[in-house]
Amino acid sequence: QVQLVESGGGLVQPGGSLRLSCAASGSIFSINVMGWYRQAPGKQRELVATITSGSTNYADSVKGRFTISRENAKNTVYLQMNSLKPEDTAVYYCYALVMVTILRPQNYWGQGTQVTVSS
Repeated sequence: QVQLVESGGGLVQPGGSLRLSCAASGSIFSINVMGWYRQAPGKQRELVATITSGSTNYADSVKGRFTISRENAKNTVYLQMNSLKPEDTAVYYCYALVMVTILRPQNYWGQGTQVTVSS
């Protein structure tokens, strides 16, 4: 089994910054993809950003404001969020595509962390 534990959410004023962290632990052979999704009240869960060993991908709505990074030795992914807007308010979920064995990929999700942008 694999666990994803998120931290770093909270309340911030518009224009402020937050940094989310997500650490994966458990039965991990390797991790192909890590990323962040978010879900606002009444809306579907949407991609924020993903990172592989060689590339990153961002939603258009966060490009230039958010930066995803990864620390492979710690199986940890970060999301630096700058210039936050009220529309960034959502529950942010960590995601990982984990190879639990050399041939077996499996998706995992964190429990979610609330980010609220409000004055």
